[in-house]
Amino acid sequence: MIGAFFGSTSQLNINRALLRASQKDEKMKKFLTLTLLLLCVFTTGVLAQNSTSNKTNAKQTAKRGPVFRATKDQINQAQAVLKTRGFYAGEQLGKLDDATREGLRKYQQAEGLKVTGTLNKITLEKMNIALTEKQKTM
Repeated sequence: MIGAFFGSTSQLNINRALLRASQKDEKMKKFLTLTLLLLCVFTTGVLAQNSTSNKTNAKQTAKRGPVFRATKDQINQAQAVLKTRGFYAGEQLGKLDDATREGLRKYQQAEGLKVTGTLNKITLEKMNIALTEKQKTM
């Protein structure tokens, strides 16, 4: 009977050890699964970030055409036109200041032009202001 008791006790210890090992295996499996899942999530985030930054870089590296710039004399003439039409009340300084831009917006709206608040080619032509040779080619 004593042998049976020791035999069953050692069997019980073996069963407990196997149960603990099995529980550790389950914990390890859950840990590895969670680790892989997090790795996939972070990898997806990094790849998504890289794909959008590549698109942004492509847009930034694409060459823009020449920028249309009005001369000081053209701005003076435009301010005079805006003043006679009542869209500008400031001084004719030949500078494209905020008041001039606001007057240009009002003028462009009244004339049915695209409202930009800038002295672009179309606005200058509508105001009958002569373009430079360089501006004519733009």
